[in-house]
Amino acid sequence: MAKIKSVFENEAALCAAFIAGLPDGWTAYAETAGFDILLVRQADGAQIGVEAKMTLNAKVLLQAAEGLYAGRGNGERAAPDFRAALVPYGAAGVEMKAIARYLGITVVEVQSQASRDEEARTLAERFGLNRWRENDKPVFTPELPKPGNFEWREEWVDHCPTERCKVPDYVPDVAAGASGPSQLSEWKIKAIKICIVLERRGFVTPGDFKHLKIDRKRWLDMRWLAPAEERGRYIPGRSPLNLRAAHPVNYGQVEADFDKWKPAEPGEAFKPMAALL
Repeated sequence: MAKIKSVFENEAALCAAFIAGLPDGWTAYAETAGFDILLVRQADGAQIGVEAKMTLNAKVLLQAAEGLYAGRGNGERAAPDFRAALVPYGAAGVEMKAIARYLGITVVEVQSQASRDEEARTLAERFGLNRWRENDKPVFTPELPKPGNFEWREEWVDHCPTERCKVPDYVPDVAAGASGPSQLSEWKIKAIKICIVLERRGFVTPGDFKHLKIDRKRWLDMRWLAPAEERGRYIPGRSPLNLRAAHPVNYGQVEADFDKWKPAEPGEAFKPMAALL
């Protein structure tokens, strides 16, 4: 039976279908480490860097291979164990799949629910069935590599990086594959913490920035903060940074962990002085 090509509205919808079909034991970090999706296997930390496109072309292969051979022999940079190009089912040509294989990139094809239903209907009609049952095929192929066996080597290439990509402390609450995506970077998590301290206390101090290891100059240059009347204190500026709106889920998670990362209260160790003339 000929492939029934899957149609997705955009790359974000393609990524969402893929993530929804992930087996247990994998965590998807959207827009992380330069990839549309960075998958992390919970059992051992193995990673798959995934780039998504509506068709398998040279652009997505270049994106998936980014940094793959850079710096070898002269200090490799952090990278995932495996690389993948994510495309709709039926959108990968034989020639481009062969090139991907040479590059060590696995082509993952995702089947939409509509094409799965159509495939089931076609099979039912072929065999003269009055009713068709739900298609129980996997949402995507091939299967992800599993620890403890080597069957996956037929489809996946382990690039054995000397260092894996760093993942954020929280799973990003952003859409993978979206146009102009927002990323939950290490800096942004620290910035969320500054915003939380500012909300709770009404001001922040140089000591807060030092404790959280984030530079305060950008906050003043962008007018997110402004100097208070008391020397050594900063209050919301003309254009306050609103990260609660940008990352509502992650903001709440960081806030829930406040006691784990909170800076010390200024107290007598940082008694405010009158502003200098």
